[in-house]
Amino acid sequence: MRAEAEERLTEVNRTFTAPAVVTGFPALWQDYPVVVPDDEVLTLQPAAHDVVIHALGLHWANDPIGQLVQARHALRPDGLFLGFLYGGQTLHELRACLAQAEAELTGGLSPRVLPMGEIRDLGGLLQRAGFALPVADSFTKTVHYRDALHLMHDLRAMGEGNALMDRLRRPTRRAILARAAMLYADSYALPDGRIPATFEVICLTGWAPDQSQQKPLRPGSAAQRLADVLKTREMPLPDHKTEG
Repeated sequence: MRAEAEERLTEVNRTFTAPAVVTGFPALWQDYPVVVPDDEVLTLQPAAHDVVIHALGLHWANDPIGQLVQARHALRPDGLFLGFLYGGQTLHELRACLAQAEAELTGGLSPRVLPMGEIRDLGGLLQRAGFALPVADSFTKTVHYRDALHLMHDLRAMGEGNALMDRLRRPTRRAILARAAMLYADSYALPDGRIPATFEVICLTGWAPDQSQQKPLRPGSAAQRLADVLKTREMPLPDHKTEG
C-alpha cells in the first residue's frame, strides 16, 4: 500500500514536505515524520500537513466521515488527502464459500465478514466531509494462498478478523471451516492447487479547499457549442404531440 500511495504522489505536480500517515501498521511507514494510529480521535495538529495518507483503516472506522473531517482539518489549504480502504468486492470468494458451508450444515447464516462500502457510495463521503475536487477510484489485488484455512489465518494476522458486534461468540465449528475450504478449492483453485483471494482497494482523493483551485463554470456560460467542437451538425429534437 505504501508503494501505491507514493506512486500516486509522484503523479501530482508538487513536492510535499509535511506528510502525515494514519495507519494501524506504523512499521511500514516508520521513516515518515508523522505517523499516528487510526484511533477514533486522530492525533494530528490542525493545518500542519500538506498531505495526509489514511492507509487501510477507514473500513474499520465507526465514523468514517469523522475520520475524513479530522484529516481535512489537519491539512493546510490546498493540501492533499489520500485514503485507502477495502471495497465491497474484497474476499468475495471466501464470503460465498463460508455462507454456503454454513447454510448447508446449520440451515442459517451468521455475520462473518465486515460489510464494505461500494465505490459509488464512498466517493460521496469526501464531499460530505468538505473536500474539494473529490475523486474515488479502485483497483484489485489478487493474492494466492495454499488453501482457504491459510487465507483465514493470514487475515487474523493482518488484524482483519471478524470484529462485528453481532458475530458468533463461540468458535466456528470445524466442519463449517472444512466444508468452506473444500468449496473454495472446488470453485476457485488454480492449476497449481493454490486459491486466489481478491482484495478490492478503493482510493479516495480530495483537496482541502483553497481559493486557488479550479472552479466549475457557471451553467450556461459556455462560449462555444459542443457541436462546433465536435465538428458535427446539431439535430433538433422531434416535437412530441399528445393525442387526444
